[in-house]
Amino acid sequence: MKRKSLGFYLRIYFKILAQDLKSKMSYRADFIISTLGMIFTNLAGFVSFWVMFSNFPSIQGYSYYEILFLYGFSIVSITPAQCMFDNNWNLRQQVYSGDFIKYCFRPINLFFYYESEIFDAKGLGQLVFGIATMIYSYNKLGLDVSALNIVMTIIYLGTASLIMIALQTAGAATCFWTHNSFYVLDLAFKLKDYARYPVTIFSPVFRFLFTFIIPIAFIAYYPSQVILRPADVPLLSWLSPIVGIVFFFLAYKLWMYGATKYNGTGS
Repeated sequence: MKRKSLGFYLRIYFKILAQDLKSKMSYRADFIISTLGMIFTNLAGFVSFWVMFSNFPSIQGYSYYEILFLYGFSIVSITPAQCMFDNNWNLRQQVYSGDFIKYCFRPINLFFYYESEIFDAKGLGQLVFGIATMIYSYNKLGLDVSALNIVMTIIYLGTASLIMIALQTAGAATCFWTHNSFYVLDLAFKLKDYARYPVTIFSPVFRFLFTFIIPIAFIAYYPSQVILRPADVPLLSWLSPIVGIVFFFLAYKLWMYGATKYNGTGS
């Protein structure tokens, strides 16, 4: 089969996206309520930090606005997983029922075809909130605004997002070998809550776990150091893009391996 070009996949994706958004816009009230709910959920995190820092001047040497920047960074970096890979939550039902077999007969990348079917538009509200939080804290910290910093922020946000996508993808892929993968996927999703804090606040055991085993520290902490503290950047921060790409590649391979072994019985 002839290898498809990137342009081909982009055209297909935007066509699928347009159809999905049209169907969602037919239920505008649901979209608006869901989007507001997402924003208020993240706003609650914003308020919790304010309450916390009204009692403590800093956490492990991190000020209120530095923690707030981490929070905004983590929100933005998990948004692609929220918006573009939300279909992972439906994978276990499709595998169990046997409906997943329909994806196996199209002359297109199986992973792309399945994930592009659903776009969770309410995550866009989360994206706006995260960007606003980053800009607000960035301004309060008095960090340098330059073209280089903006480009680096975009690059490190993009590669950091691959970690959350990889966690969610790997968690969903376990359904190819177990009857109920919900708890694995749910655990992978909930781990994102730890990404909003500096990894240095955890014990050495969890610091190692969140860095080298389940690398959620690369969702916000390590990549954000390049922007937050450019004079003292850890080596792992510079390696964040590589970690994101490698981890996503491994999760993708796991997903594809399970999908290609799928026999359509739902068992």
